[in-house]
Amino acid sequence: MTSQDKKPLILFNSQSRQPEIFAPIHDGEARVYTCGPTVYNYQHIGNMRAYVFADTLGRTLSYKGYKLKHIINITDVGHLTSDADEGEDKMEKMATKSGKSAWDIAAYYQADFENDLERLNIRKLEHPKATDYVEAMIEWGKDIAEKHCYECETGLYFDTTTVPEYGSLARAISDEEDAEGRIENVAEKRNVADFAIWRKTPAGEKRQMEWDSPWGKGAPGWHLECSVMSKELLGHPFDIHTGGIDHREIHHPNEIAQNQAHGNCEHSGAQMWMHNNFLVERGGKMSKSSGEFLRLQLLIDRGFHPLAYRMMCLQAHYRSELEFSWDNLSAAFTRLKRLVMMMERIDRTIIPAEPVHQKLAAPMQKFDAAICDDLNTSIALTALDDVVSMKKIDSAQKLGAIQIIDNVLGLNLMALSRTDLRIRPKDARITANAVKTKLSQRKEAKANKDFAVSDALRDELNAQGIELMDGDPLGWDWKI
Repeated sequence: MTSQDKKPLILFNSQSRQPEIFAPIHDGEARVYTCGPTVYNYQHIGNMRAYVFADTLGRTLSYKGYKLKHIINITDVGHLTSDADEGEDKMEKMATKSGKSAWDIAAYYQADFENDLERLNIRKLEHPKATDYVEAMIEWGKDIAEKHCYECETGLYFDTTTVPEYGSLARAISDEEDAEGRIENVAEKRNVADFAIWRKTPAGEKRQMEWDSPWGKGAPGWHLECSVMSKELLGHPFDIHTGGIDHREIHHPNEIAQNQAHGNCEHSGAQMWMHNNFLVERGGKMSKSSGEFLRLQLLIDRGFHPLAYRMMCLQAHYRSELEFSWDNLSAAFTRLKRLVMMMERIDRTIIPAEPVHQKLAAPMQKFDAAICDDLNTSIALTALDDVVSMKKIDSAQKLGAIQIIDNVLGLNLMALSRTDLRIRPKDARITANAVKTKLSQRKEAKANKDFAVSDALRDELNAQGIELMDGDPLGWDWKI
């Protein structure tokens, strides 16, 4: 497929409430900022959906030929227990609970987050830390303080009435009550929606993370870091700002307000704002506040390869709610295994070639149309299925087509094997060798039409947590 055959990339802009053709600010270059995690705890898989989405966006921009500059920041300071500048500081709270320094807490959980990114085959990006930009945040606060802020006993607050159309990002795509109406009031604030630019250390206390500022010793407000870091690293305006849909309601409107104040209301900072929807359980959206929460490691402990979760995310549109259940994850894992088993029938040692065969034109056009239609990965996956299942196609060209599609979907099909997918659950008692012996015995029994023995062996394996895949046309397989 030539560049002339490719469709324009259309993305849904949360700010305009409509799909728009992506047109980069800088010719041939795409600049993307993704709100990163607050590294005070492990990330739940609901958080990780945002990074699968952002990675798919970045891979799509690369596929479309843009030079990509993509940043995921690390919040290693600040961020209270609510977006309304209330509650204990998450970093300080975890440090007190664990007996470790806030700096050690941040380093440990940042490393764990980056390990999860790698396990989900999310491409390596810059992960700048908020603590490296505190001085720039103080300068930003000084620049906007006179016209847009007011100081009180607890810190420096942004007056949201000083910028035009505050909160329009949230209201632009929500028919619910205004986001501001859901923010609890804080004493001393002029307006309910006002938010902290700088939070003073309370009198008589000493925080582990605190800096001197014109407004007293303390720490920056959570919202300020993304405005400062995106401008420092990408320049304002830049192309796309991404995050979870929860950021759309308060955090991103506050970023926009800060950007407008700093730029004399000229621009919101990003040309497009994009948000992925929640991952939900039957009981509601996923949250760490309930205590126990689903981590990627828990999925692995249950015997699921991390890319099964990526597959589950890709099977839904990023703007749709995605329901998590073990059955849904198992179905996604089965689909991934089928793809990998079919890939193993192709000689992956040959060099992929440009997919010019006439039979490949239709699935490649289908893939391009889907991914350019606001990242419609569910349809893009069916195009991948079409290519992988094709017969009587030059292997090099077939591999070339698969590589192009998988470079966007990120399932690592050029390298992944069935052995990689066979993960031993943490609580498994039966060994892999024992399973292979039983399977060999069962295969022999079936060949001899001794179905009573075959069924008995199956029941014995099922009782030990082994699921057999008798319908597998490509070979014998099993999973724990």
